[in-house]
Amino acid sequence: MTDDTDSESDTLQADGGTATQTPPETPDDEQSPDKEVAGALEKIRRARKRRALGWLATIGVVGFLFVQAIFAVRLPDENYQIDFFIDSLGDFFPTTDYFGVVPFIDFGEYLDYILENNLIFDSDKFFELFGDPMAFFFDGLGMFDMFGQAGITLAMGLAGTIMGFPLALTFGTLGSERVTPFPFNFLFRGTMSAIRSIPAIIWLLILIPFAGLGPASATFAIAVDTVGNLGRLFVDELEEIEEGPIEAMDMAGANYPQRVFFGMISQVRTSFIAWTLYILEINVRIAVTLGAFGAGGLGEVVDVERGLFNFDHVMATLICIFVLVISVEIFSQRLRSRLRSDEQKMGLWELITGFPDRMSESLLK
Repeated sequence: MTDDTDSESDTLQADGGTATQTPPETPDDEQSPDKEVAGALEKIRRARKRRALGWLATIGVVGFLFVQAIFAVRLPDENYQIDFFIDSLGDFFPTTDYFGVVPFIDFGEYLDYILENNLIFDSDKFFELFGDPMAFFFDGLGMFDMFGQAGITLAMGLAGTIMGFPLALTFGTLGSERVTPFPFNFLFRGTMSAIRSIPAIIWLLILIPFAGLGPASATFAIAVDTVGNLGRLFVDELEEIEEGPIEAMDMAGANYPQRVFFGMISQVRTSFIAWTLYILEINVRIAVTLGAFGAGGLGEVVDVERGLFNFDHVMATLICIFVLVISVEIFSQRLRSRLRSDEQKMGLWELITGFPDRMSESLLK
């Protein structure tokens, strides 16, 4: 008892008369998790700040460039005639009194012009199909003619896509660094970049001395444009393939062509088909544009009727273009949905009738 009192008094004297209690020691393994969590949270905060500053800087640069662009094209300096524009739209929409009372757009006038000029259907060609089918398909080759001017536009887009596909596949494969080593792959990439830098309408003008101004030169122009656009998409797909199948081919003793075709291209076969269908949709629209410059099809009808100031006929032709483009997109979407195993398979009628429900579901997500 005396020893304990002496030790406590010694402690008080050593501490200047103040008793201190030594805190219990905390092991390092209990403190380190808290420090790690605090450090991780601090890193996340700093990363968020950097990301926010990066987005603000990006928005500022884009906004600055946008202001510069609109002044470069003189958007604020133009005298816009809004009233005249609204009045001129009335020329595109002829009206009639339904039941003698209700005024509305005269769709009958549109339909009469479409049928009279075979914009989307040629009845004479259709009846030739039942008269002699073999001659229709193989002698006259009139399947696309049966769809009138819309058939010509569709034929230009389809033929141009098919003609450009082989070169697009070749250039796209050889342009990948996985297939052709750097810098030799840039010979093919550079060629595709040069093709893409020239719009299809310019290719049409370049090819006029070769094939004249018509559907043939438009088809060649679309084919050249397809090589650049589709080939670039093929290159991007090949850059994302997995190494596993390629290594398996190497272990099996496959040679270089076998590794390319069975180890690389086999992985992106579905994507290649889907991208080709997507380019087909774009090429049909390009065919309409080229037609407006005299290459034939629905685009040429729009240009001719516009020159004659028949704006109601222009609108009727635009309806045909809308029907053609939507039909191609539905066909392309159906094929692509069949290629994707994770997407619900739907019939054509279900695809059309279920569109409002799918649109509302996507908006509510």
